[in-house]
Amino acid sequence: MSPAAAPPLTWLYAPGDRPERFAKAIASEADVVIVDLEDAVAPGHKDAARESAHALLSQPTPKPVVVRINDIRSAWGAADLARLRDAPSLAGVRVPKVESAEDVRAVRTALGSRVLPLTCLIESARGVEAAFEIASADPNVAGIALGEADLRSDLGVNDEEGLLWARSRIVVAARAADLPAPAMSVYTKIDDLEGLAASCRRGRSLGFVGRAAIHPRQLPVIAECFMPTGAEISAARELLDALAQANTAEHGVVVLASGQFVDRAMIKGAERVVALAARRAERG
Repeated sequence: MSPAAAPPLTWLYAPGDRPERFAKAIASEADVVIVDLEDAVAPGHKDAARESAHALLSQPTPKPVVVRINDIRSAWGAADLARLRDAPSLAGVRVPKVESAEDVRAVRTALGSRVLPLTCLIESARGVEAAFEIASADPNVAGIALGEADLRSDLGVNDEEGLLWARSRIVVAARAADLPAPAMSVYTKIDDLEGLAASCRRGRSLGFVGRAAIHPRQLPVIAECFMPTGAEISAARELLDALAQANTAEHGVVVLASGQFVDRAMIKGAERVVALAARRAERG
């Protein structure tokens, strides 16, 4: 069995109508860059942003670049996919305001023969209620996530406590659909790094892995909060070693030195921890 790949921990948004920022975003510490054609772009700049994204993605990029399109139910969203679906370096599509499996299928239809990973952003009560339906709508759905600014407005909540159930719902829906753990939505107070760290720790405790950012200074905080600790790495390695030995001996359950019972259902989480530790070691 090949080693598990480390999941991305950091995504950095770059406004699609500010092409001068693309190179800086790609050179940042982000694992993935998101060119935003939606919220960050004024209506009068949509066409120019789309063309700038196409120009960027017509050439090889040194790290994955995905695009957040406009609402698929709008003319802008359809135009985004029509223009970008053949861009050779497009690594994926972030689809905003998804509320149903029909929205996912509309994106797949608009992409034609192009196969791309889709991340569905759930930003309304209706979308939260349909989270599993969305997550399992198509084999090309690679992940789901919350769009928390719009969701706060839809629900009429002003703090993170009001999003607790929705956050847990997304984590459960992703797992039930056998998708990767979702990444957190952006933290909009770019100068409040302590608040960002505290929010990341809360999200991690709920099962989120990684987070999107709107400024490069947020990236190291996010990466540090979601990187496993030394104790977690040691525990993961012990678990994998014990399970490997149990497999050799044809035992289904093993007991660690601490007295904890473990079984093969815990492998994925342990492999993710070890893969993230290896990535940190590679980057020094």
